Amino acid sequence: VVDVRPASPTFRQWFGIRLDSENRDSLYIAPGLAHGFITLEPDSELLYMMGAAHTPSAARGVRWNDKAFNIIWPLQPEVISERDTQYPDFVYG
Repeated sequence: VVDVRPASPTFRQWFGIRLDSENRDSLYIAPGLAHGFITLEPDSELLYMMGAAHTPSAARGVRWNDKAFNIIWPLQPEVISERDTQYPDFVYG
């Protein structure tokens, strides 16, 4: 989860958590925060809920490896969607 709200005191900071079948945790991501996922096991399932109807034309994003955030991922992604590889560098300031 990355804070992409420019006026926030935690702007550009990230937080990561492991969600699995043993801890059975879930995570609420508030508006104004970006999010990404990586599966650590084969045949993983992800349940994703949204607070509004999905509107593809309104979708925005940031690249998983954008240096503006310096996210430390537990693994290097093996498969990434073409859309997710095409996001430009995050511009701020």
